[in-house]
Amino acid sequence: MAGGGAAPPPKQEELQPHPVKDQLPNVSYCITSPPPWREFTASLAILLGFQHYLVMLGTTVLIPTSLVTQMGGGNEEKAKMIQTLLFVAGINTLTQTLFGTRLPAVIGGSYTFVPTTISIILAGRYSNIVDPREKFERIMRGTQGALIVASTLQIVVGFSGLWRNVVRFLSPLSAVPLVALSGFGLYELGFPVLAKCVEIGLPEIVILVVFSQYIPHMMKGERPIFDRLAVIFSVAVVWIYAHILTVGGAYKNAATTTQDTCRTDRAGIISGSPWIRIPYPFQWGAPTFDAGEAFAMMAASFVALVESTGAFIAVSRYASATPLPPSILSRGVGWQGVGILLSGIFGTGNGSSVSVENAGLLAMTRVGSRRVVQISAGFMIFFSILGKFGAVFASIPTPIVAALYCLFFAYVGSAGLGFLQFCNLNSFRTKFILGFSIFMGFSIPQYFKEYTALKFYGPVHTHARWFNDMINVPFSSEAFVAGSLALFLDATLQKPDSQTRKDRGMHWWDRFRSFKTDTRSEEFYSLPFNLNKFFPSV
Repeated sequence: MAGGGAAPPPKQEELQPHPVKDQLPNVSYCITSPPPWREFTASLAILLGFQHYLVMLGTTVLIPTSLVTQMGGGNEEKAKMIQTLLFVAGINTLTQTLFGTRLPAVIGGSYTFVPTTISIILAGRYSNIVDPREKFERIMRGTQGALIVASTLQIVVGFSGLWRNVVRFLSPLSAVPLVALSGFGLYELGFPVLAKCVEIGLPEIVILVVFSQYIPHMMKGERPIFDRLAVIFSVAVVWIYAHILTVGGAYKNAATTTQDTCRTDRAGIISGSPWIRIPYPFQWGAPTFDAGEAFAMMAASFVALVESTGAFIAVSRYASATPLPPSILSRGVGWQGVGILLSGIFGTGNGSSVSVENAGLLAMTRVGSRRVVQISAGFMIFFSILGKFGAVFASIPTPIVAALYCLFFAYVGSAGLGFLQFCNLNSFRTKFILGFSIFMGFSIPQYFKEYTALKFYGPVHTHARWFNDMINVPFSSEAFVAGSLALFLDATLQKPDSQTRKDRGMHWWDRFRSFKTDTRSEEFYSLPFNLNKFFPSV
């Protein structure tokens, strides 16, 4: 035979499947091992923190940009709203990393609350207000009242331990759709937004992939710079390129929508920002309360709770921590409720949840250090006070941000798929729960969104706008639909035998169902300043 004969048979150990890992390997700095404060690594930690700040700016800017004009505000109101959202995000991130789950999770604005805020904007009691500034402030005060009431849901559910009892039913099998669609379900914010200005969005995603994936393979060194700081390098290059196109007149005769997305001088944030301003509570006036709007915002808060549960699980994975004990997750939900309360008190116009894009950044950099995210919280607070300087970074064109989302949301989705290693994929029960929940998780929200885009209202359309939001908002969330359906099917379609438990992967997670049954939980999730003595975890 040509070729010198048959290949030798594989060794027995080569035929074994990959070993199951309850902690993700190959993470350079895990949750409790920050980069040491030597000359190089100290500056690296600061740059990594600044990179997290850059990534979370996307949501922080996009949400006010879409809401302020509808509320009657201008560039000045938009700049103040961005500053406030950034300031509160910094505080919430610090409290979450210190007293919540203690994971390196950034707590920022959430798109889940936007539809309910728009419903408040469209409320009839604001339609007769002529002065735009007065209308903006009145709507903001109404949003504040709804957020303050809605925050009680997560505070009560989290700190009472009720969410702990729910999460104990979560298995690796039901976690797959929840976590996967927490990332994949945000596909509409990726390439569709990037394509609005493909000449700057496409170079950004190409350069980001080259810097983060290809260059590290070609350049072997002791200091991995390009993959760790790929966001800073790629954004700087493409931002300069976009500015050259802007000043060179490339968009001089383009359509208005193209100029708004491609030009680097159309955000209006720099001109509307003060040099120094400290956001303060009730800066827009005393909040107003409406029962219907409060119930609608509570529904949005519950959806954000479910989505954040999936994001927390992804963060714990990429921080190379053990699976979250239910009591720790419940504690983090309680502190997220406090974050929504602060959003209502300061007047951000939007609630708070775990930043999915920053969870993906942990995977790209392979740095899951808690200290790095705390440094990023310092940047949030610093640049929210120094308005002009923070506005410079906030004026990054949207297609560049969307290009970052394409990579980071994909990483979070793949974290969910990673839990398949604990499950029996040869089981028809497993295949049904996975396939049905993921398919319906995409299909049901797609129907609700297409219906809304066509009719300008959701499938549930009554005279009570708040009731419509309570139904339409949850079923428009991919992660909520897939996660809830998977949890229900997994909890009800089971036999009381050991084989079903093994198929679900529960035998791998049994030791993490309580804080005290695994010694590593104390290392990763215990409270600082010896507070566990006063607030013990169970």
